[in-house]
Order: sequence, then structure tokens, then C-alpha cells
Amino acid sequence: MLKRLYDWTLSLAARKSAEWWLGIISFVESSVFLVPAEALLVPMGLAKPERAYRYALIATVGSVLGGIAGWLLGYYAYELIARPVLEFYGSLDKFEMLRSSSSRDAILLMLITSGAAHLPPMKVVTILSGAATVNIWLFIASAIVARGGKFFVIAWLLRRYGEPIKHFIEKRLGLVALAVVLALVAVYLALKMLIHSGT
Repeated sequence: MLKRLYDWTLSLAARKSAEWWLGIISFVESSVFLVPAEALLVPMGLAKPERAYRYALIATVGSVLGGIAGWLLGYYAYELIARPVLEFYGSLDKFEMLRSSSSRDAILLMLITSGAAHLPPMKVVTILSGAATVNIWLFIASAIVARGGKFFVIAWLLRRYGEPIKHFIEKRLGLVALAVVLALVAVYLALKMLIHSGT
């Protein structure tokens, strides 16, 4: 089923309405969907590299708006809507574990890691952020940094290298994203230690 869903998402890149689909996929991926927006962004950027940054912007806006929708689900409708969505994707146990053991700082950190490398899945963290009442403006800023950073890096790679970079993006971008995430975590922890040592 997942393979068919992925193939269907890829097929959208060839349509005249591809930009609309990119926005829609980016939106729903952040709160309920399984296939990442990159599955559509990469073939679109390869077909029209001159529009790669435009596509990255569409994906960022869609993803951040979808993240806000996930936050609202967690904040206002956890039991009614968010819980059944998490159960459907088999993420409920992970979510409950995170909700019971995570501070707001840890949730914001997870928002950056999930936005850049899908660790943990974005929909889990957006709903968790709302359920844990993370400040909505801080949430939005973190989502813009994490999602926008990832999409614009992909757009830059597509514009600069074109088709030869496709294999790298599909196979190794996750490792690059993970390295960036680890660097961000290290910077975050160092800043936190510095702030605490100064007080």
C-alpha cells in the first residue's frame, strides 16, 4: 500500500496542477500523511530547476500550515481526531511515551529533528506540540527553520547539480539531514549549558 501511495505521489509531479499538489502534500504530511513532500519536490525540481526555489517555498508554506493544523489537533481535538489518526499510523504508543516524558524544550528539539530528518515523524511532533501546549509562535518559527531549511537545501542541490544529484538525495540526504540535526542538537545543548552556567 505504501509503495502505491508513493508511486501515486510521484505521478503528481507530471501534472499541470503539480504546484497545488505539492502544497497539499506538504500540508497533510505535517499532520496526517505518510509520504514526505520531497517525493514530489525532487521530480518537480528536476523537471524545472529554474523553479526549484519557488517549489521549496510552496513546500515550506504548506508544511508550516500543516504543522499548525497538527498543533491545533493536539491542542483542541486530541481525543476526538488526533488520537485516532495516531492509532491508524501505529504511532500512538510512541506519542504517549513522548508526551509523558518530554519537556517543552525536548519537544521543540524534536520539532527541528523531525522537520529536517523525519525523526520522529513530523505528524507525531506537531500533534505532541499542541497537546503539550508549546507556544504556537515558537512552534511556527521552529517549523519554518526546520522545514524551510530542508526544502531550500534540496532546491539548491537540484538547481546546482540537476539529475546527477537525484540518487544522492534519494539515498543519502537522510544521512546529511541527520548530521545537520546532530549539529543543531550539539549547538542547542552548548547554548543551554552556557546560559545555565551564567546564572
